[in-house]
Amino acid sequence: MYLLLLFVPASFVAEALHQETAVFVTSGLAIIPLAALIGSSTEQLAIRLGPQGGGLLNATMGNLTELIVGVFLVAAGDVAILKATLIGSIVGNLLLVLGLSFAVGGVRHRSMQFNPRSASVHSSSLFLAVAGLVVPAMLVLGTSVSARDREVVSVFVAVVLISLYLAALAFTNITHAHLFRVPERGEAATWPTWLALAVLTASAFAVGIESDLLVGSLHTAIEALHIPTVFVGLIVIPVIGNAAEHASAIFFALKNKADVTVEIAVGSSTQVAMFVAPLLVFVSLFIGQPIDFVFAPFEIGIVALATLIVTVTSFDGEANWLEGAQLLGAYLVIAVTAYFIHI
Repeated sequence: MYLLLLFVPASFVAEALHQETAVFVTSGLAIIPLAALIGSSTEQLAIRLGPQGGGLLNATMGNLTELIVGVFLVAAGDVAILKATLIGSIVGNLLLVLGLSFAVGGVRHRSMQFNPRSASVHSSSLFLAVAGLVVPAMLVLGTSVSARDREVVSVFVAVVLISLYLAALAFTNITHAHLFRVPERGEAATWPTWLALAVLTASAFAVGIESDLLVGSLHTAIEALHIPTVFVGLIVIPVIGNAAEHASAIFFALKNKADVTVEIAVGSSTQVAMFVAPLLVFVSLFIGQPIDFVFAPFEIGIVALATLIVTVTSFDGEANWLEGAQLLGAYLVIAVTAYFIHI
């Protein structure tokens, strides 16, 4: 994966030559290894902090790439693509990442066990996030609401979701941590603390630069490649941002560590829904490009369906290759449908 770092200088060359389509492709590919470096450095710091501190660090830094890309989309005023990207990240983690992990791991291991309590907490949080998406949409569709009223409702929903996310973190990592303790991975930190911090900072900075290039070339590339805008937001950008998580989740599934796999995939979706998305509402207000929490019916529907499917699949605390294939099938249906949506 780190060979893809060659696309970092390639994106600069493409930008200097004003080749917008090449900028889009190279910057997107460059984000993949940079996201992996962010994940690796965060993991090294988490090991040193111990189970509770490490869990909190992973829970707050796990989707740093998505947050950075989101900030640049907000700054560019690409609200429709931003919303599609957030939804695509949630659905991609729930169906694509978890599906691939269960399918690949299930081929090697007849049955994989994980803590159903942890999956239940994440599922409950996701259903609350779905409620936070549905209710503002119902308000807008059912009545005549001014832009300012939509902003007020969105800010209130964002405050509630972030508060509940922090409460869930406290519950799973502090007050009831004994119920959710993931089995030790048998790992020791191999990087010095200073190196992990340096890599994390440099990678985050580089992701910021590449995100700026990606967003700046987005519309030109979409027109040149004839890719529907919604498909780019729902599928392409989330896959780029989550590629490192895909690899990590599959790696742990192959080692029959389904607890870690579920935490990576489902926990990441919970973070996007209840922390990243609400936080971007406040970021948008700060930079003068306010966005609201009103999503399209298709976006709300696929999040609700993905949450329901994963909840039903994970309630028994056991996974196999067939369940992985079913999750992948649901994702493929959504991806193909998204390709034919035009805005």
